[in-house]
Amino acid sequence: MSFVLRRTEEINVEDLTGQLADNPRQAARLILAGARDGDLEAQALLGQILLDGHGIEQDIGLALTWFGIAAERGHAMARNMLGRCLEHGWGCEKDEAGAARHYAIAAQQKLDWAMYNLANLLSTGRGVARDDSRALALYQSAAALGHAKSMNLVGRFHEEGLVVPCDLDLARQWYRRSAEAGDFRGQFSHASVLAERGDLPAARIWLERALEGGNLNFLRVAREQLAASMPPSLSELTLAYFQRAAELGDDTDLARLAQALEVA
Repeated sequence: MSFVLRRTEEINVEDLTGQLADNPRQAARLILAGARDGDLEAQALLGQILLDGHGIEQDIGLALTWFGIAAERGHAMARNMLGRCLEHGWGCEKDEAGAARHYAIAAQQKLDWAMYNLANLLSTGRGVARDDSRALALYQSAAALGHAKSMNLVGRFHEEGLVVPCDLDLARQWYRRSAEAGDFRGQFSHASVLAERGDLPAARIWLERALEGGNLNFLRVAREQLAASMPPSLSELTLAYFQRAAELGDDTDLARLAQALEVA
């Protein structure tokens, strides 16, 4: 996830975001100076670059401090990132209940990422009592704001008939919207629908996009689904998923690749 920076008098956002890509060290110096001068966006962004070690030495504990400063001043994404740190134990003790509280505050500020993160906790019962109805409502609210990952999960609820009646047509519509909005899981879901319909050329396009953007956890699940369900004409693309997971993963992923090559 990334910050959406608002324009301020202290920081020219377009210049700064460009420098983060082109000259991260110079950008980090500007962000640090702005944060010390009290610029809210700079304080929130300083937390992010400290967390990532982007243009500055990584310091997760200090990142947590700056997220806290910005969150207390009303910055929704910084509040969300406090939740992320607590959920995963970044720079602090893991505290999923505390994460949920921070997500809830940021969700009330209409931040789509916080809605999504809180919904994830609610749908799995981590840190809070499981509440699928509330989770779906949050995913729907985030989806209405254009959050691509939430769109895919709204589709999943409708496909599985969880909380709402099973509606495959509506689920497929949400998968398509998620795919077009750029979520790799949505792209994979949409590709699966297209493959089921026999539109393999279109399925290939979306599978390739999902492969390009997918993380390791996704690839590990997706490769097995492809191996079990994709037609022979897409076998080389299935192997590409095994290959990419092996590049990003560990010895177990290399072993799975070797097994897939033996079967191919």
